[in-house]
Amino acid sequence: MKTKHDNLNPQESLELIKSMINQAKGNIGRSSFYFLLWGWVIALCNFGMYVIFKFTSFPHNAPYIWLLVVPAWIITLIHANKQQKQRGATTHLDEINKWLWITMAISILPVWFFGAKLNWMINAIVMMPIGSATFLSGIIIRFRPLILGGITFWFAGIACYLVTPSEQILIGGLAVMLGYLIPGYMLKNQREKNV
Repeated sequence: MKTKHDNLNPQESLELIKSMINQAKGNIGRSSFYFLLWGWVIALCNFGMYVIFKFTSFPHNAPYIWLLVVPAWIITLIHANKQQKQRGATTHLDEINKWLWITMAISILPVWFFGAKLNWMINAIVMMPIGSATFLSGIIIRFRPLILGGITFWFAGIACYLVTPSEQILIGGLAVMLGYLIPGYMLKNQREKNV
């Protein structure tokens, strides 16, 4: 079965690819919501955990702050469902990006479930897949701040192996601010300028 794209000349092929990237960039630009939501939640959890460890007499309660991710997941699912209904066309790149983040979440979910076995020092482990997903999202939409955000997560993950457990928590919070929040606000601002 032939489609209208079967007999494109090289220039038309490049234009089609460019339009798909721009469509994906627009769709992901609308998804700055997720970078901002998760950036703030994870930064709050990291910095909150650090404060509980350092400045309270109940450090064993520190991991409970990560229960904040439960409402974040609920908000994410509701927002994604609402966006799916409102969004027009999705591209192949949108689907790749969606599944990239789903597989990243699946990869780090067991680390969170079994975090107690690691004394809740999981930042060194989870930073690498988060960095990969962020980096590849930046590649997909050709958005340099996300690419740099992914690289930031990789360096932060390596740094976490070289510091004390409490310093890992601070590095995790800082990495999320640099890797999610700054690119997320830049995506949001870029989208608002284009609207």
